[in-house]
Amino acid sequence: MGVNHIAVTVKDIEATHHFYTEAMGFELVKVEINKTNGGFNRHVFYSTGSNVDGLIAFWDVSNVPGCENPRTDLNRDLGLEPMMNHFAFQADGPDDMERRKQRLLDYGRDVLEIDHGWIHSIYTEDPDGNVVEFAMLTRPFTDDDAKEAHELLRATSPPPAAAKPSIKFHKAGEGA
Repeated sequence: MGVNHIAVTVKDIEATHHFYTEAMGFELVKVEINKTNGGFNRHVFYSTGSNVDGLIAFWDVSNVPGCENPRTDLNRDLGLEPMMNHFAFQADGPDDMERRKQRLLDYGRDVLEIDHGWIHSIYTEDPDGNVVEFAMLTRPFTDDDAKEAHELLRATSPPPAAAKPSIKFHKAGEGA
């Protein structure tokens, strides 16, 4: 079972549209218009690659009276660190990950790359300051992973991860 869609409100649907189609490579597939509070909103859907699930959607409330400037940064607006809440999308392997990283850099976005040992990820921010990630598992999960996960879920003094991640920062315009 996949995730059908995640939906969040954005400040500027045009900036969001350009980012998610041009930088992320997603395809606009559906827009629903809803009457709301004397105005209207748009519910805008993008395919992330699958034809049965894996959508991301955005609410454009700029035409709803009283909602012209919504708070949309899922972390900073809640007083959290920037990467706490984020959207992670599947990369199909090392070549796809490299292609997506270069696409983001070409679009002018800086990219943070982290190899956590079990998952390899690249991160950037969308126009609302929300972190988006492309990720790929580097190995299958084992029974030992599941056992450790259950232990750590309820541990009162859990140890930090033993492995130190490999971290690289790629600045747009300076090459990968």
